[in-house]
Amino acid sequence: MEKVPRRKKLIYLAAFIFSGIYLTWRGLYTLPINETLFALVFGVLLWLSEIVSNFTAIILIWSRNKAKEIELPVIADEDYPHIDVLIATHNEEPELLRKTVNACTRMTYPDSAKVHIYISDDQSRKEIKALAESFNVGYIGLTGNKHAKSGNLNNALNQTASPLVATFDADMIPYSNFLLETVPYFVENAAQIKEGESVKPLGLVQTPQSFYNADLFQYNLFSEKSIPNEQDFFSREVNLMNNAHDAAVYTGSNTVISRQAIEDAGGFPTDTITEDFELGALINTAGYKNISTKEPMASGLTPTDIPSVLKQRIRWARGVVQSVHNLNLLFNRKLSTAQKLVYLNGYLYWWSFFRRIMYILAPILFTVFSVRVVDTSFWILLVMWLPSYFFLHLSMQDISSMIRTQRWGEVQETIFAPYLILPVFLQTIGFKETTFKVTNKNATQSRRDLLFIIPHLILWILALYGLVSFNWGKYGSEMMYGSIISFWLLTHLFNLTFAILFYLNRPYYRKQERFPRKVPVKIESSSRTLDLFTHDLSENGLSFKSDYPYYFEPDEELNITIEQAPYRSTFTGKLVRVFKQDDHWVYGLETCEIEDEDELNYLQIIYDGFNEYLPMFYDKWVTHIDRLVENVQRRVSKNKTGPLPVSLYPEIQSGLPVQCQGKDYRLLSFDYHTITLDRPLAFEGKQNLTAYCDGFKLELSDSLSTASHATTYKINNLNQLKTSGALNTLVSRMMKGDSLHGTHTVEV
Repeated sequence: MEKVPRRKKLIYLAAFIFSGIYLTWRGLYTLPINETLFALVFGVLLWLSEIVSNFTAIILIWSRNKAKEIELPVIADEDYPHIDVLIATHNEEPELLRKTVNACTRMTYPDSAKVHIYISDDQSRKEIKALAESFNVGYIGLTGNKHAKSGNLNNALNQTASPLVATFDADMIPYSNFLLETVPYFVENAAQIKEGESVKPLGLVQTPQSFYNADLFQYNLFSEKSIPNEQDFFSREVNLMNNAHDAAVYTGSNTVISRQAIEDAGGFPTDTITEDFELGALINTAGYKNISTKEPMASGLTPTDIPSVLKQRIRWARGVVQSVHNLNLLFNRKLSTAQKLVYLNGYLYWWSFFRRIMYILAPILFTVFSVRVVDTSFWILLVMWLPSYFFLHLSMQDISSMIRTQRWGEVQETIFAPYLILPVFLQTIGFKETTFKVTNKNATQSRRDLLFIIPHLILWILALYGLVSFNWGKYGSEMMYGSIISFWLLTHLFNLTFAILFYLNRPYYRKQERFPRKVPVKIESSSRTLDLFTHDLSENGLSFKSDYPYYFEPDEELNITIEQAPYRSTFTGKLVRVFKQDDHWVYGLETCEIEDEDELNYLQIIYDGFNEYLPMFYDKWVTHIDRLVENVQRRVSKNKTGPLPVSLYPEIQSGLPVQCQGKDYRLLSFDYHTITLDRPLAFEGKQNLTAYCDGFKLELSDSLSTASHATTYKINNLNQLKTSGALNTLVSRMMKGDSLHGTHTVEV
């Protein structure tokens, strides 16, 4: 990371000083000691919430100042060691696992014989063993597993021997350069130790968690083109800051770990449901350092339904709380103070949802139920609170970089808050959840998901009522004195509105994700062969761009060859749609038949890289107000506009003159199948008409659609025009937009 400028350090220092002053004042002078017991207890909890919020922010600011850049070492090919690649699976579908195994077998390495791939299956399924055999990779089955993923991986470690171990979840597909971007750190570290340098041995290298489909925050809030994945802030910002303390958090997949470090840590821990988080900390206690890299090196599938996401977060929350207790974190002498703060910050994050509810309820209690939880006057509160809020907000903006704003973080906390408070509390007081449950990655939307909206809707109604009732009948200075309360009510209303929109869901139609890939593609039909480039790819098809409106026969199977060295795939496909985009026509093809090896090559072309349809940074030109307005507009208008009509023919906009029945018309559009003129023709009972466009004869039949300004007719003599070659010239002139005799012929 770049060196922190002096100006930013001054902002951080101001945030620390003013926050300390504000929180001290809050504890000494604003607690409602003269109110009811409930008000006092709530007031104290609110004050403690503010302390923890500021404390976690200061930890991030401190880590940001300490952050250090890590650079990928350059090492000789012969220095790359043996490595075991463990793909952990529980009950995932073979097709999902197949993509991961396929990608693992194609990871680049100087000596492929040193890469040993194993599917670690704790269900001992025959179909998974057959899958391993089909890829010629190892299979390690396990029956009677009592320790979930930890038991599965420990069993695999007992049957393998390489000095390095890469771990992948069943749905996490590595990029081909994954090993080249991770292994060199271990080689350099070992060389430094051998030469007597005073460095810690390297325990693990964590690459960011990355996903090739939009998460629910992106998708349900219509923001898949303007905000990154919700987990990016931790994976690509916070965990990089943790490098400053040699304590990057292990997140379970896309990771290379020293086998010796795992052994010295006692293996994967079996008394927690977040074995990854705890193992990373145990590796630190064994004297190793953990680092995280910046760029994604694998992408997986994030859950796309609300119950699965909530279950996943509850499991993570319970697991981290459980692991911190197992580590005896605050009194663990094997961890440095800085490392304790890193893991403590991870623990306190799961209490942010309790804090969020406290912040929402505080102004509601005062304005709706007349319960005073902060005892102070407007001017004193403004003087003490505003500098702290201002500088802390500036600091958090800087820390969030271009991945997440503080406001969007509050929205995300608000969405999860009601469903994480109780699990975190129960886990803290000893009510454990010990069963590991694999997150469902299939979209299973249900009308019952709307029930999740109830707590947010209740809070939204109370906040709105409080805002209106508190300000009703007030003017001028009266409204100013209550402006801080009104500000917080408006803030919470804004966040709660997003939460309500989130739980309203958004229909999920897409079966496969599309990846923008510009790859050479050859299209062969019965009449032509085209060498073009793809526009995007998906598992069930592709699209390609052309600056010329080529015609393909409906239902014709096309031969497709796509090549991106060293992979080549040939299969057949059928045209399913054509549409105009800018100055090009985009043709969408659906896969018909593909051989197994061609399919595996094709999958590698698709998944070897980040899905660039999804943003890695938030769009600073799209404000949160813009997002809110778009959400409302898209939801209000969804029943008024149906899906766009699907066409199999490229449409050409033109202005050529058309003569019919002695009258002149203007051609608006032509798509080989139909022609649209600028006003209705008078058929006078005739079923067929003859029109002339730039001297070319068109046989037309009854109109397909009629409007006051245009009418569309079917063209009946298309085959005749194609056979004579007249269609070539006509289309060429249509693209020119006017009548240009002698224009060169373009093959159609």
